[in-house]
Amino acid sequence: MDPQAYVRLTVGSLGLRLPTRINSPCTCQIRLCGSESQALSVPLISSSAELNPDRQNEGSPTEAVFYLEESKLKEPGPSGCFRPSNGSFIEIIVYAIPMKNKTSKRQQIGVVRLEVGPGFGLRGKPVLLHNGWVAMRGCKNGELHLRVKVEPDPRYVFRFEDEMMLNPQVVQVQGSVVQPIFSCKFSSDRRRSAQMDEGMESEDTRKGWKVVVHDLSGSAVAAAFMDTPFVPSTGSDHVARSNPGAWLIVRPDPAGGPGSSWHPWARLEAWRENASITGQCHDSVCLRLRVLPDVELSEMHIRCDKGGEFLIDLDSEGGGYVMDCRIGGEEGKRGRIGTLMVLQLAVRHVTCVEDAAVFVALAAAVDLSVKACRRFCRKTMTRSSRDEL
Repeated sequence: MDPQAYVRLTVGSLGLRLPTRINSPCTCQIRLCGSESQALSVPLISSSAELNPDRQNEGSPTEAVFYLEESKLKEPGPSGCFRPSNGSFIEIIVYAIPMKNKTSKRQQIGVVRLEVGPGFGLRGKPVLLHNGWVAMRGCKNGELHLRVKVEPDPRYVFRFEDEMMLNPQVVQVQGSVVQPIFSCKFSSDRRRSAQMDEGMESEDTRKGWKVVVHDLSGSAVAAAFMDTPFVPSTGSDHVARSNPGAWLIVRPDPAGGPGSSWHPWARLEAWRENASITGQCHDSVCLRLRVLPDVELSEMHIRCDKGGEFLIDLDSEGGGYVMDCRIGGEEGKRGRIGTLMVLQLAVRHVTCVEDAAVFVALAAAVDLSVKACRRFCRKTMTRSSRDEL
């Protein structure tokens, strides 16, 4: 399997030096075209000896991390983007936050723009693009200290060629080259209701779901089993946090051959959170992943209507990027190429085909969890309540 070239760009070791002292805390917005902006606090520095990348508030991020395709840094910027035609820039806008008057808007102090492409030439090795002070535009004699590093972070990219319940083939994408790598086989205790596509299902369609991932030889190399049924809580029409549905993600037992027996790898729990209760604008599916035996990741939310991104990134624990996949929502239209699920996986977490397959099974479970967390019809609610009584 050939990976695609991605890079990890980090911005950190921030410090602010101003001609006159201010009493307000400072923050900054860090932007890189094509990525969501990130915010960090910026400490005021009176001497270089005070610079310490870990001295910011405990529990706050000390670095902004961006992941992107290496080729994207070399492409001309689109219309309206702050990136010029000859490369990419990081833009950092520094603000002062008023302390006394909470209703006052933050005040811009200055701006720094730093080129990061196109010719930084990774060649498979980390590159320190900048480590020092930069004069700020819009602030006479004001300077910002920053450290910018780019390092290779290659990924395998897989695409599911159809909906999960239609037994999709999974292909690997490497540039313009697309080749089959896995196939998925979905099954359940009973045939899914004809109402599935409308999101209103009969009572037994959300238990006993299973997806088995096969390699090109037809051997089962990973699977996801619905371990706890997805059922509505008493008196409601949705799966609640108090009684989440769950999946068990498994891989072949190392002691046996492929498909001979299964070894538990992770457990994924999912439930639906109503916007009316959480105060959000949209309902969301909440997902909680535990890599067995004892690595529990933070909860992730995916919008029910439009879908979203399921991301495992262990930067705060020093583990770096692991995987992400884009999940479609309830508004998705079958057959549109834009709704095909794409899985990206860090190369350093893959030593064999089975390693990649277990993440394919996890992505399948995430996608099916969004479907399993759709609202139940009234008939299902009544029966579920009666069964609990």
